[in-house]
Amino acid sequence: MAAAAPPPPPAPVPEPAMGLPEDSPLGHPIFTRIRLATASDVPHIHKMIHQMAVFERLTHLFSATESSLTSTLFSPTAKPFYSFTVFLLEVSPNPFTDSVITDPSFTPLVKVINLDLPIEDPEKESFTINPRNDISVAGFVLFFPNYSTFLAKPGFYVEDLFVRECYRRKGFGKMLLSTVAKQAVNMGYGRVEWVVLDWNVNAIKFYEEMGAKILQEWRVCRLTGDALEAYGTTD
Repeated sequence: MAAAAPPPPPAPVPEPAMGLPEDSPLGHPIFTRIRLATASDVPHIHKMIHQMAVFERLTHLFSATESSLTSTLFSPTAKPFYSFTVFLLEVSPNPFTDSVITDPSFTPLVKVINLDLPIEDPEKESFTINPRNDISVAGFVLFFPNYSTFLAKPGFYVEDLFVRECYRRKGFGKMLLSTVAKQAVNMGYGRVEWVVLDWNVNAIKFYEEMGAKILQEWRVCRLTGDALEAYGTTD
C-alpha cells in the first residue's frame, strides 16, 4: 500500500494592511452641509451679500442692513419655499455632530468632498458658526416662488447664488443650485430661473454646463428708487 502524501504546509497568515482601506477618503476631505438659514445667520448672510456686491461692482446699490434682512427674510409668518428662502452652505474639517433641522419641510444635506489640497480660509474667524465643531459658512443661495402662466405652474426665482472666494471652483456652487432645482422638482414646480451679468463669462459657462439656457432675447426691466416712488404720489 502506498504511503499517504504529506499534508501541505499551512498557508501564510496575511499581514495586516498598513495603508488606508480602499473606500477611505483620500486627499483632504471637507465635510459640507446645506441647511435652511435662520435669523441667527443674518450677520454672515449680510457679509456675503456685501462681498457679492463688491465682486459684481455694484456696491453703490448696496443698502441692506442686518436689521432689514432679518425683518424681510425671516418674518414670523414666513414659510420656507413659499416665501423668501435661504439655503446656507456650511463646511468643516470634521464630521457634523450637531442637529440643525430648523423646519420639518427640509432635511439638511450632508456630503463629503475630497480635495487635492486643503483650503486656506483667510476669513475663517469672521465666518465661523460653531468654533467647538469648527463649522464655517462658505456660501448661500436665496430664492423665492414665482409663476409661469404658460406652464400654469409655480417655479423658483434665484435672487442670489454666492460662494466665498476661497471655496470657489470646488463644486459648491453646483451643490447649492442643484439643491434648489431638486426642491423645485419635489414640489412639482416647472422652472428655476435667475439672471447673470453679461461680462461674467465663468458664471455663464457654469450655468450652461448645468443645463441652463441663456435667454439672449430677454431683457431685465426694473422700477426702483425715485422712479418707483413717483407712483406713490399719483392718483
